[in-house]
Amino acid sequence: MCGMASGFWEQVVADGLKVPDTRPLDEMTADLTRMLGDTDPHVRDGIAYPTLATWVADGVYDDLLTGLGDGICDGLDVGIGENGTDSVFRRSFSSLIVAECIERDTASALVAPNVILRWGDRLAGWLVRENDLRGFVADKGWAHAVAHGADAMGALAQSPQIGRLELTVILDVIADRLLLPTEEFFVCGEDDRLARATMHILRRDVLGLEVLEPWVARVAAGARVKGGNETRNPFEVSGNVQSYLRSLHLQLGLGSKHPQVRSDLLLVLIDQLRATNTAYFVPPHRH
Repeated sequence: MCGMASGFWEQVVADGLKVPDTRPLDEMTADLTRMLGDTDPHVRDGIAYPTLATWVADGVYDDLLTGLGDGICDGLDVGIGENGTDSVFRRSFSSLIVAECIERDTASALVAPNVILRWGDRLAGWLVRENDLRGFVADKGWAHAVAHGADAMGALAQSPQIGRLELTVILDVIADRLLLPTEEFFVCGEDDRLARATMHILRRDVLGLEVLEPWVARVAAGARVKGGNETRNPFEVSGNVQSYLRSLHLQLGLGSKHPQVRSDLLLVLIDQLRATNTAYFVPPHRH
């Protein structure tokens, strides 16, 4: 970001993220959209994301929300398939802004139902195709694609435009993301964020145990450690799935605003956690 542009946006932040009247909104929006992919965490996390998020939440884009969301969704495809490159920042932070657009519609009913479904398709397609699963990148800050994707799934699950079928699809997207082979361990809260997104689905009280029990079983099938070799860590995938199941159990057990299925689903989770952690439930040997 050039010095003049940097100074302009630093002043916007200093002014409490008020919308300046010295530049056209479309020009500033294009600028901020590019900045979502900046490798400088101050530019990306400190300026671009909070500015766009605040303006969306404050209604600045209410008359333009469909176009804004569609445009930001295009950022989900920038460099898709790459791993270890800087393109992940644009994709990951674009998902957060689309989530903000969804939440704004949930609060104020601004866009047509097909628009929310379109954004949901774009988000889901990106999340399961994302190859760069790094959490924190040294000197460049948060990439956090899985965590941000989880937040977007959570925002989608809370939309009144999303019904039973779509909620089931979101569950399957979460499962798909967890079960895809990866060498990246989720150590930056991704498991907790995916579990929180799941809780948003459960709190809609639309899906019953006839859907949730086989879904938990499908996820838990990936929680069993598979034999490794000299070059493959046997806890790949299974470690991420175990962390997710434990986080979901914790949030379901201790969280507020309990879903109707809470008691029954807790029993299902406990059964799966026992079945996939048998070594820890063996009675101690007596000497």
